[in-house]
Amino acid sequence: MNTEDLRIVILTGAGVSAESGVTTFRGAGGLWEGHRIEEVASPEGFSRNPTLVQQFYNLRRAALTAVVPNAAHLALAKLEQALGSDSVTLITQNVDDLHERAGSKYLLHMHGELLKARCLSCDTVHPWSEGLGIDSTCPSCAAVGRLRPHIVWFGEMPLYLDEIEHALVRATHFVSIGTSGRVYPAAGFVNLARQSGAHCIEFNVERSDVSSAFHEHRIGAATAEVTRWVGQILAKPAGSAA
Repeated sequence: MNTEDLRIVILTGAGVSAESGVTTFRGAGGLWEGHRIEEVASPEGFSRNPTLVQQFYNLRRAALTAVVPNAAHLALAKLEQALGSDSVTLITQNVDDLHERAGSKYLLHMHGELLKARCLSCDTVHPWSEGLGIDSTCPSCAAVGRLRPHIVWFGEMPLYLDEIEHALVRATHFVSIGTSGRVYPAAGFVNLARQSGAHCIEFNVERSDVSSAFHEHRIGAATAEVTRWVGQILAKPAGSAA
């Protein structure tokens, strides 16, 4: 298969950002420590205590300034630049901006973006790098106290599902990097891609909960394994991504 015939769909999860020092989803020392998930990651929690939720995400937003993209982020950006957006679809469960800072131009943040805010009054999404508060004003409709983090919380529908499904059913290769395989619908992407004929590769430091659905496993740090894989693809223009 020539590289121009490749349609590679890539899903990245917390394991990729963790190698840059971004705290992972939960657990000892994890992102949610000290707070029940319902308090800081649900619409109900935001309604009950918007100040707590805004402060929680303000801290996460500020922490992004201390981390930088790693070799895996850079390799994926290089792959996109070399093959083009028609051949590479990058989906991320991560809400940080490390893929963008690495140079990726076309990606789908299915769980939202930490550096954006959404207005509950007019539904407009705005870039937002500063702190949010209960007195923040929407730049579009001037509503006060109606801006919330542009994050998909528990009980909410992930973003871009139609675009993701379209990419998965057309994929020649599906690649999952640094995901646990526990969070749906993302954990089910491999099944849809495989049923559609894609060769499925898992990159992780250990087998995921859906590991048996993959044809191939590359165990190790994403910074090493993903960089090696991208190098293999780009070194063999007439070869496959397997």
